[in-house]
Formats: sequence, structure tokens, C-alpha cells
Amino acid sequence: MARSSAPRSLSVWLNGEKVGRWSISTAGKHEFCYDDAYISRTDACPISLSLPLVSSGFIYSGEKVEAFFDNLLPENSEIRQRIRNRFGVKSTSAFDLLAEIGRDCVGALQLLQEDSQPEEIRKITGQIVSDNEVAEILRGITGAGIRAVFPDEVFRISIAGAQEKTALLFHDGAWLIPIGSTPTTHILKLPLGRIGRMGIDMSRSVENEWLCSQIAQKLDIKTAPSKISTFDGIKVLVVERFDRVISSEGNWIIRLPQEDFCQITATPSERKYEADGGPGIRSIMDILLGAVDPLGDRRTFIKSQILFWLLAAPDGHAKNFSIFLEGKGHFRLTPIYDIMSAYPVMGHRKDAIPRDKLKLAMAFEGKNRHYEWHMIVARHIRDTAKRCGFEHEVEGIIGEFVDRIPHVISEISAELPSDFPDSIATPILVGVESTAQRLSDGIS
Repeated sequence: MARSSAPRSLSVWLNGEKVGRWSISTAGKHEFCYDDAYISRTDACPISLSLPLVSSGFIYSGEKVEAFFDNLLPENSEIRQRIRNRFGVKSTSAFDLLAEIGRDCVGALQLLQEDSQPEEIRKITGQIVSDNEVAEILRGITGAGIRAVFPDEVFRISIAGAQEKTALLFHDGAWLIPIGSTPTTHILKLPLGRIGRMGIDMSRSVENEWLCSQIAQKLDIKTAPSKISTFDGIKVLVVERFDRVISSEGNWIIRLPQEDFCQITATPSERKYEADGGPGIRSIMDILLGAVDPLGDRRTFIKSQILFWLLAAPDGHAKNFSIFLEGKGHFRLTPIYDIMSAYPVMGHRKDAIPRDKLKLAMAFEGKNRHYEWHMIVARHIRDTAKRCGFEHEVEGIIGEFVDRIPHVISEISAELPSDFPDSIATPILVGVESTAQRLSDGIS
């Protein structure tokens, strides 16, 4: 990183309370220090398990600080560049971008200039927008032509991930652009279109992700609630944010602290896949031993990894699993999110993924580590669970999946809307049922 002419700082806030300060030193080193008043609170929680609450004056520095804040941003370099261009930011560094868009991050944090503080948080304020105006906002995600129509606040949000998306407030039956400290409540995700060097057609990613979420829920894996909506011809997946909850009084929206497993392990987002140096199944299972409900959370995580295999879903990486942070160092697993199946784009076409080339984000273990989707069998799932001290519980999970999947597939087939694309439904439903047979074959 280039040397700065002077130290730069942003204040870090959580639901109206100052948590600490994130700074870049003159040498370019990232530093974070908790605020003394915040540390003294009995209900204080750390901003990350990688940055636990410490004694007054202690300064965290280096890669773990940089990784935590960088992981608040979209990973996609093109999206970062668009943010830079939209606001005239001098670089795509995490600090420069979050100085502009850090007022509404994933989780509970707000990042503000040192001489600023949040506006009143215990109220809900926003600019109501029509469906047509929501469509204009969606069209503007990939462009820069509508800032004159809508306030900059509609773009000053930071949602981690690799997908084109925005976030809005839904309140009293209407869509709003939140104003001041009012947070967004829903994420709106656009279709992916064609992706990668092979031009893989993910134009139906909205339907794909929605269907995968329904399958997960039928298998008792809690996911972020979602629905498919259309705004003036633009189809999006509307996902309810689980890091937002209405107050008991009903007059303000509380931000819930959370972080993903890249942040927990101080892993840069470019290493989110295990094969690239990110955390794997065993390391995450070890972390979850410290959860409020270790058995329940470890069970959910293992079930999710088996489901990613059943769905041929290659993106079960460390950024797609998160925890809620609570006081006194307590934490628990969040609902699962961002599940998409590769079944609809597998095949031998030039723009398809060959079955023998698909890899999972985290390996199942046997004598060797197995990322290759087509090579994984029930034995590898058992061996992985054994290495995590979960061998007895996984037998029940495998049996549950084998018993329930035929019924789940039948139920979902009957419940799908009549206009749901067969090009998505059939490959996924048939693929899950077929792969589940590999689990059944492994039952002794």
C-alpha cells in the first residue's frame, strides 16, 4: 500500500454506540482500537472473534484488521471500481471505499468520519419509492446515470459478496430509500447473466437461488427468507436481512452484529475457498465448539455442507457462513444464504461445466482431500465428520436425508409456480434425488 501523508481514521459505531476507531498509519498499517467507554459496558460484544475485547488502549494492527474491514465490501473488483467511479473515490482500497459507503454495512457496524456521529437511530425514516422507481435503482446498479434522480444514500451501502445487488428498506407495506441512520432491511439481487471465461449462462440465478433455499428449508436448514419479485420487468431475488430486527416498540430497526468466517479467521476474501487458503470444514467445526449451541450449530453446518454436495453447489465457502455476535463473547450460527446449484449449467456444451470439473468450496476428507464433486461418496462425509468428532451425529443426518429427500422433491415439485422455468427446476430436482442415491448406497 502506498504511504499516506498523514494518519487517517474512521470511527466505528454499533446501534448508536461508538465502538472504536479504525486507522491507517503514516506507514500504511491498519489499526483498530476499542473505545474505553464501550469496553466498560457489560453488554459489549467484539466486532469480531478475531478482534476480541481487550484492556483499555490496546491497539490491534496488521492483516487481521485489514481483512476484517475489507470483508465488509463486495469481493468483485468490477463492483468496487464502479463504487469508486460513482463517488469519485481516490482508490478501491477498503478504507477509501468504506469512508464513502460504510454507513450501512453487513451486520451492525457503521463507519463514519472521525468528526461525525450517527443521526438518531431510534426512528425509521426514508423516501418512499414506487415499483418503477425501484426498477430505476436496479438499472443504476451497473451504471452511473441516476444519481440526479435519487439521493446518494441509495448507493451508500456496503454488501459483501460477488453478485450485483442493492438494499432497500421495506416498512409499512412500502419500499423506501432509508435516510440518516435508518438501515436497510432487504437485499435485492439481480440475475448474474453470463459469468466467467466460459460464458456460463446464469441468467436464471434468481430462480436457482430461490429453489435451493426452498430445498434447504424443507430439510430443516434455516435460510434467509426470500421471494422472487419483478419491478417494471426487472426480476430480482428479494432477501430479508437476518441482521436486522424491528425493536419491541416497533419504532426503530436494530442492527444485529455478525461476521463471516473469513472475518473470524482473518482471511482475505480472495482466499475464501479452502483450496486457496481459506478455512475448511474441520476448522469451522472447531470454531463452532465455542458457540452458544455447539451441537445445534455444528449439526446445521455439516448438514449444509452435505446439502451443497447434493445440490452440486460450488460456493459453500467461508464468506457464505456467518455468526451472530452477542455480549460476553457469545456467538451462534446465522441462517444459511447464497446457495446456488450448478446442475442447470452442467454438461458438455462450450458454455457448460463438465461434471468432472466441478469442485466444492470445502473438501470432504478420506485418505485424501476431495473437492471434486463427482468423486465424493458417503464414506468421505463420514470420514470428515469423524475428524470433527461428529461421527455419531452424522449417521442420523445421512439417514434423515436419504429418507426425506424423495418426499421433499415431490412436495416442491407440486408447489412450484406454473411459470417456474423447467430449465432450472428439472436439473436441480432430478440432480438432488440422483446424488442422494449415492448417500443411500453408502448406508450399511
